[in-house]
Amino acid sequence: MKSRFAYALFGALAVLTLIATMGQARVARAQSVDPAAKLELPEGFADDLAPNAVQDQRVRQYLYPKRIVATSQTGVKNAELLLKPVLGQTSTSHMSDQSRACTLSKGGYVLLDFGCEIHGSFRVEARDLKPGKSSVGRTVQLRVRFGESVDEANSEVGQKGAVNEHSTRDQIIAVPWLGAVECGESAFRFVRIDLVDDDAEILFDSARAIFIYRDLPRLGQFKSSDERLNKVWDVSARTMLLTMQQYVFEGAKRDRLVWYGDFTPQTMTALRVYGDSKVLRDTLGYYARETWELPQWMNGMPNYSLWWLITIGDLYRHTGDPELVKEQWEYVTGLVEQLLPYVGKDGKAGFPNPFLDWPTNDKPEALKAGTHAMFALGFDRVAEMAQVVGDSEMEKLAKETAALVRTYAPSNVGNKQAAALLELAGIEKEGESNVATVAKNGPENFSTFYGYYMLEALSKGGEDQVALDVAREYWGAMIDRGATTFWEDFDLKWLENAGRIDEPTPEGLESLHGDRGAYCYIGLRHSLCHGWASGPAAWISAHILGVTPIEPGFKKTLVKPFLGDLDWIEGSVPTPYGQIKIRCDKQADGTIKTKVDAPKEIEIVQ
Repeated sequence: MKSRFAYALFGALAVLTLIATMGQARVARAQSVDPAAKLELPEGFADDLAPNAVQDQRVRQYLYPKRIVATSQTGVKNAELLLKPVLGQTSTSHMSDQSRACTLSKGGYVLLDFGCEIHGSFRVEARDLKPGKSSVGRTVQLRVRFGESVDEANSEVGQKGAVNEHSTRDQIIAVPWLGAVECGESAFRFVRIDLVDDDAEILFDSARAIFIYRDLPRLGQFKSSDERLNKVWDVSARTMLLTMQQYVFEGAKRDRLVWYGDFTPQTMTALRVYGDSKVLRDTLGYYARETWELPQWMNGMPNYSLWWLITIGDLYRHTGDPELVKEQWEYVTGLVEQLLPYVGKDGKAGFPNPFLDWPTNDKPEALKAGTHAMFALGFDRVAEMAQVVGDSEMEKLAKETAALVRTYAPSNVGNKQAAALLELAGIEKEGESNVATVAKNGPENFSTFYGYYMLEALSKGGEDQVALDVAREYWGAMIDRGATTFWEDFDLKWLENAGRIDEPTPEGLESLHGDRGAYCYIGLRHSLCHGWASGPAAWISAHILGVTPIEPGFKKTLVKPFLGDLDWIEGSVPTPYGQIKIRCDKQADGTIKTKVDAPKEIEIVQ
């Protein structure tokens, strides 16, 4: 599929995903707001509003900028006052005193840095103003541009791929005299404010970000003797939280949509860091069933329905909740009926137009091999879930189908994505090592999406140290250039002759955001906060802390830490019964001293 055609297809599918209704799914042992709970409204409002009221499960916090990145040479005064907290209410006591407020006049602009990427909106409060020629009433027009990078905040729509898609990052707002305006939502770190009319003037009381997020505590934690690895964990966790909005979005800026082929790394990170949550269940359960009724493929793509099947099985493995499986079972069995015709009598499984990730999209043999492996993984999950509902016929069918698929062993054709999936499915062609293919040249040809599966495959193949080195080098390189969340994609080659994302690109260097990217994420369209890129947190939890459920819901749990070249590690993993806490220290003789603290309901196997 050519990138332009694929881009158009994905755009059309994105529009379709917007056609969905809000719903409520039954949740057991899940964090966040109970959808069945009565929504309390203020006295005097309930009778009129309650039937139409839907609770936003997110919270809002005001944030002041941490630094002024740049200002215009003229037309701006006292920009530094925007860094100081104010009352949050415009004051009439010193309305026209320009020494007490930031002032913009002809040609004026200011570029603000809020310190790290957030999801939310932006609020401007004006104390006094002089309307311009295009003003409507007593207002002044401001142009507000959000940016995940400095270069994006400075860009024009259409310049180096800058877009207003899925969220409006470039807009003109009318700010009223003695009033305030909010705009957004999007994901951003930087905001640039320009005065639109040359004959206007405005005095700001404040220009604040509104941080909008789900208030989910980090039940999973990780620390080690390596600060770089600690930062990779932290940025992974932050990336995931910013995508957990009304539903779990693929990206916090773009795409603000649910794409089920991208969802497994997000699910695993969410479970390992934030535990079982309503938003995760709603996205995998209610939203999936109501939006993509059978016989539709999820997001219009067969591979994505197969990924959903794998992911819902993984959610059950971690929660151990039988109600979760019962809610999905009718959909699961219907999906199985759709999948079976794509498994041949010789065990070869696949779809006419498969899709793994963008970097493999022009590699047909890799696409076929990876998709084949997904069938084995998917039917494994069906067999496990069939036991929960007592469907012995489906369990038998799923086990036989998974076994049949494993009788055919395609080549990984030297492709890391295909090799990773084949390794995870336990399918290997004679004379060919999947783990060696993934390990070759470390992070070369990695992608932030399939990087998660590559890390998992390396560990499954006994290459934990290689995986540890890759996590630090590949994801750490983004942090080195100013990233505070992980990106839709990344290639170490992009760093050559490129600047940072947290400062204007110096003359003579290329823009790391604006001049890089590929496929549908070219230039500034590229999302710098993408949930699938959070995979290192899930991998660290499972393979460095070494905590893996042997039985669903962690009722029986394997604890097998890996320190490699680390001196110590400590952390926690959320389970339905509470946190499993671990501390490991390397002793002088090279042995490892391990302490495990687990809820009494959990049997620990070391």
